[in-house]
Amino acid sequence: MSSDQRFFDFLKERIGLDVTSVGPAIIERAVRQRTTLSQAANAEEYWQLLQGSRDEQQALIEAVIVPETWFFRYPESFATLGKLALKRLGELNNMRALRILSLPCSTGEEPYSIAMALLDAGLKPHQFKVDGMDVSPLSVEKARRALYGKNSFRGDELTYRERHFSAQQDGHLLNENVREQVRLQVGNVLDPTLWASDPPFDFVFCRNLLIYFDQATQKQVFEVLKRLTHDDGVLFIGPAEGSLLGRLGMRSIGIPQSFAFSRHSDPHPEPLPTPKPVTLPISPPPRSTPPTPVRNRPFSAVTPMPTTRASANPDAATLLANIAALANEGKSAEARAACEQYLRSHEPVAQVFYWLGLLSDVAGLTLEAQGFYRKALYLEPQHPEALMHLAALLQAQGDSAGARRLQERAARSGRTADSERKR
Repeated sequence: MSSDQRFFDFLKERIGLDVTSVGPAIIERAVRQRTTLSQAANAEEYWQLLQGSRDEQQALIEAVIVPETWFFRYPESFATLGKLALKRLGELNNMRALRILSLPCSTGEEPYSIAMALLDAGLKPHQFKVDGMDVSPLSVEKARRALYGKNSFRGDELTYRERHFSAQQDGHLLNENVREQVRLQVGNVLDPTLWASDPPFDFVFCRNLLIYFDQATQKQVFEVLKRLTHDDGVLFIGPAEGSLLGRLGMRSIGIPQSFAFSRHSDPHPEPLPTPKPVTLPISPPPRSTPPTPVRNRPFSAVTPMPTTRASANPDAATLLANIAALANEGKSAEARAACEQYLRSHEPVAQVFYWLGLLSDVAGLTLEAQGFYRKALYLEPQHPEALMHLAALLQAQGDSAGARRLQERAARSGRTADSERKR
């Protein structure tokens, strides 16, 4: 067994991380960083250090976990939560406070967004409580400080910042009345005793977590989430995870862009209508025939994402251009190696994972391609090509409902882009 595989297995055992969900390069980079910072001579010496130090084990986990979150990410989810919470309180005749969970809560933007959304919807402080939990003590500690820089505030709608924050010299401090609504703690979703003696939650936010697990762990975590969610409760998930929940017995509540699911009460739901055919910019090979070799596929014709962290870095931009050139020349192995080189030396971007997905797709590696497309959508939820290609995979697997949802999201993304171009 290689030393790298030992690190992969360690992360799988500790936090359930499936190496294929992020790619080995990201984990290898984290191991190199920790090896250097711990002053270990080599990977073998670092492995021995890791086995004997809980602090170093946590430090490696922290190095692998890169929080990517901001306030009111997926805003329709929070608007939907406000409406559902008022309805739920009516059903309960205000006999108890609502229980809401944010898991993982990362650095606090999500659970605090939940609290702000409910207060803005008219709920009183005694009518709800939000619990936030994350496997990272550093993230939880930052959440408790509740002091945020500009990266936590994105988009054009920032009026909530005027209502709920006070400007400080080094950022914006969340008001105490919002912080008091949120309880934060360190914990692991794989812990079988997690909230075992507590009543279930009315609403659970667990977004962009399942995509990092293999199928067995996804099912294990889903059973935990199902236990934590009230029978009449709602589970909010990430944009790329809807098809997973559909296969596990949940159904969308039907509000676009809310990514909200409830338990499926009908064991034999009516078949959903067949989605309209959509022309894909790059068609993967038919699933009924062996994959064909890559020959001059027009990767360079794929519309680049309008905003990417790599655009300001000339070296990163050169690497991205090189990936496209190699793929266009039919050099799949070289293109994949260039993607891995990019991930070893730069922050991950959606377009690299999209290319990895497409290369795997063309090679007939369906599950691998699906994982890469989901990772691209985690980083860029409206990435149109990743949406459409993942939709094609789901359709081929018989998941028409999941395919339709992704196609509808891609169509909405296209309409938004058209509208912006006309301005």
